[in-house]
Amino acid sequence: MSLSHPASRRPSRRDSEALSRRPSIDPSRLIPMDKVFQIPGAYDFNVVFVGAGNIMFGSQEGPWNHSFRLEHKLGPRLKVVALIDPAIDRATAVLAKKCETFVRSAYEKTRVFKTLDDFVKAMTPYDRPRAIIVGSPPMFRGTTQPGRDMELQVLRHFPGVALFIEKPIATGPEGELQEAFKVSKAILDSGVVCSVGYMLRYLKGVQMIKQIIHDNNLQVMATIARYACAYEAIAKQDWWDKSKSAGPVVEQGTHFCDLSRYFGGDVDISSVSAQSLEWYENAGHLGKQTIDESRIAPENRIPRVTSATWKYANGAVGSFMHVVALQGHNYSCELEVYADGYQFKLVDPYVQPVLYIRRPGSDLEETHRFPDDDPFFSEISNLIDVIEDIEEEDPDSAIILSSFEGAPR
Repeated sequence: MSLSHPASRRPSRRDSEALSRRPSIDPSRLIPMDKVFQIPGAYDFNVVFVGAGNIMFGSQEGPWNHSFRLEHKLGPRLKVVALIDPAIDRATAVLAKKCETFVRSAYEKTRVFKTLDDFVKAMTPYDRPRAIIVGSPPMFRGTTQPGRDMELQVLRHFPGVALFIEKPIATGPEGELQEAFKVSKAILDSGVVCSVGYMLRYLKGVQMIKQIIHDNNLQVMATIARYACAYEAIAKQDWWDKSKSAGPVVEQGTHFCDLSRYFGGDVDISSVSAQSLEWYENAGHLGKQTIDESRIAPENRIPRVTSATWKYANGAVGSFMHVVALQGHNYSCELEVYADGYQFKLVDPYVQPVLYIRRPGSDLEETHRFPDDDPFFSEISNLIDVIEDIEEEDPDSAIILSSFEGAPR
């Protein structure tokens, strides 16, 4: 499905969908967090956080932590004016921890509210945010239904205020997918800056692939994505419950599905074919679970393997596999992209990204390592630069790589 720009709206660098043949950001412009200069300014940068969970404030399970990246991007200008979360005690606790650190000034006046409506009622003119970071669970957003329409609430109460929406966007039944496109159209028609949290698009290795494809006028022929998680380290009971987490493809594999489409383009949905290895099958037994799966209803237990193939609109072929099989702590994740004469293989994108490239005229692989790459920071940094109109006339300046328009696809 395609959503076009209104005729009255001139496409600009804020148009966040950089289509597959053009590199979106020069990889050399994706600068490590410790080498970025904080944007000078006399005014505070007010932010509202929606959600006080791990994606917003970090955890031991991974590198995600939006508050940390915003603190380093904005420095003392950052002022979190409100934290929206129905779990008041948890929200209060994370704020108390922040106020014990060097970023106290960003949080010492933060107020906690159960709902966005509560904040709107109590808000003063000095509290008006410049950005709203939405990290609430996906069941509370992405639709037009009351209580599950966080994006529309923001548009209604804060017209013109930039949005960051954590992935995934469309997680409900098939019938709700059209609602996600209605939300997308409302955001697009509003003209508001909006970024969706598919941060792997901001990897230097990913942008290097895009650049080579563009410079050599290549057509992608195939994508192969594989995501094998270390299940022994996943001690969160809800992750193993499809009724609460929507399953491992939504929880984890969605990033690789997004990257596949980023390179291959739109998918012919009628061509998608999928298979799964379920928990009750002989090959589905796991010996190192750290949760008690018997506490989860049998119909809600997650598959151990999910495999899918499809055709892209241009005729190319894509495949994806998610595997719940590894023990220990380290995951094994790879993405391969093929074009005439070229093989790109991106390995370990979450921790220590390595890109292997085979080019025409040689059977040898080049190896490119990116030890300081932080796509979470690049994603946030680009959002702030777009909001503040940094280098507005520079065609190579910051743009948003993952839009709400593209995310439900």
